[in-house]
Amino acid sequence: MASSLKYITGFFLLLTQVIVAQDFELANKHYRDGKFDAAVTEYEKIIQSGKESDELYFNLANSYYKLAKVGPAIYYYEKALLLDPNDKDVQNNLKFAQKMQIDEIKELPGSGVNNALSRFTGMFHHDSWAWITVASAFAFLLAFVGYYFIGATLYKRILFVAMFVMLLLMCISIASAWHQKRTTDGERPAIVYAEIAGVKAEPTSDANDAFILHEGAKVYVIESLENWRHISLADGNDGWIDAKAIRELK
Repeated sequence: MASSLKYITGFFLLLTQVIVAQDFELANKHYRDGKFDAAVTEYEKIIQSGKESDELYFNLANSYYKLAKVGPAIYYYEKALLLDPNDKDVQNNLKFAQKMQIDEIKELPGSGVNNALSRFTGMFHHDSWAWITVASAFAFLLAFVGYYFIGATLYKRILFVAMFVMLLLMCISIASAWHQKRTTDGERPAIVYAEIAGVKAEPTSDANDAFILHEGAKVYVIESLENWRHISLADGNDGWIDAKAIRELK
């Protein structure tokens, strides 16, 4: 009985994959034919079934971009980057979509050791830092083997220095990966999905708008209170926004 259930489960999983592949190809066909509304419908249906991939998010973002829907386009480009932070196509298309934004949010200039550290570790995604760690460890091993077997004094000195440099780089990349991952894991980024949304000084609908945001703006959720989200912007402004006006990326 257990064996039969395993085969039945496997069959349905395979069938689901086939159906998703067919839906994905249909969505791609709609996109190629210029039927972007139909493509969005098919891509969204796949996502609602619980499937995700950077390619799926990228294609959906492109469809929304063609429809001039800035908020959804930026949202799904950002979702694609969460799965593949180094994808150049996604990065470039995101920049094009961001040019359609109404709001121009300039990052608040920082100072001090913490800010310098964040800028340095932010040069790469934590996955990239991890690969740098692996590469430096491998280079350290090669230098060690060379140092052990080569008899010439000059080459031994060069390889000894190389070992020290690789060890230092390995330590730096490990620390950078840890810092970058801790920073990104602690963030709750979100994209304004509504065409226009008022940000209030207090989490009540009666409060006056402190400022206005438009679709596509990127914000960071600080805390949640019922149907309100306390958000901050890169320029240092903060306030309360209706939870339905934004969509969190994580």
